[in-house]
Amino acid sequence: MNKMRSQKTGKAKQRRKGLRLRHYKRSIFLICAVLVCLSGSLAVSSVRLQEKNAQYKAQEEELEAQIKEEKKRTEEVKQYAEYVKTDDYIKDTAEDKLGLVDPNEIIFKPSE
Repeated sequence: MNKMRSQKTGKAKQRRKGLRLRHYKRSIFLICAVLVCLSGSLAVSSVRLQEKNAQYKAQEEELEAQIKEEKKRTEEVKQYAEYVKTDDYIKDTAEDKLGLVDPNEIIFKPSE
């Protein structure tokens, strides 16, 4: 009788051990599946971030070029503002818009 009980308990122990092993394997499989999914989403996110970074770098270069152009334009405006304050500007404007001439100048007009 003891032998039968020990055999029954031995089989029950083996069943429980088998259930635990299956449960353990299933848990390991689920953990691996989750890790694979996370790795995949991380890879996709990484690619997207690299694309965005490339776009931002191109935009940064474009903005740097615009800044250079605006600095150059600012310098030209400053120079023009200084030129406007000079007598040469007043003289050129009077000649162009009013047709004034210096007393020493001789004007040649084409014959019609």
